[in-house]
Amino acid sequence: MAYTIDRHPCEDSPRLGAMTLHPEPESVSRARRWFRKFIAPYNPACSIDDCALMISELVTNAIRYGASEDPWVVRVEWFRQGTSLRVEVHNPGFPASVRLRHPDANDAHGRGLLLVDSIADSWHSGPSYLGGTVVSFVVADAWPA
Repeated sequence: MAYTIDRHPCEDSPRLGAMTLHPEPESVSRARRWFRKFIAPYNPACSIDDCALMISELVTNAIRYGASEDPWVVRVEWFRQGTSLRVEVHNPGFPASVRLRHPDANDAHGRGLLLVDSIADSWHSGPSYLGGTVVSFVVADAWPA
C-alpha cells in the first residue's frame, strides 16, 4: 500500500486527521485531494485551496529533501487549535536544513516556503516527534470563535 489515512482521530484530540505518504511525486496531488476531502466535514472558514497549496509545497519539499538509509514516509497531520488550523508535514530530513530562500527570477526551485510564508499566519520548522523534521503552518480564524 502506498498510503494510509487516519479518518477517525480520538474524540478528545485536537487532531482532525492524518495521512502517511510514500516519498513519490504522486503523493503531492494525493495529499491535496485527501486534505480537501477530509477537512470538508469540519467546515473551516479559511480557504481550503490555500491550505491545499501550502500542503503541496511542504509535501514536495519533504519528498525532495527527506533522507534516510531505511525506507521512509512523509506524514501529514492537521489539527484544530481553538479557532486556528495547524498543519504539520514530517519527514526524516535534518531540521537545520529548512530555511526560507529568496531565489532569483530564473531559479526553477526555492519558492515553496515563500508561498507558505505569504499565505499562512505563521509557520515553523524543527525536530519532529517522529524523528527528522517537521514543517508546520497555522491559519488563524479557520473557524468562528
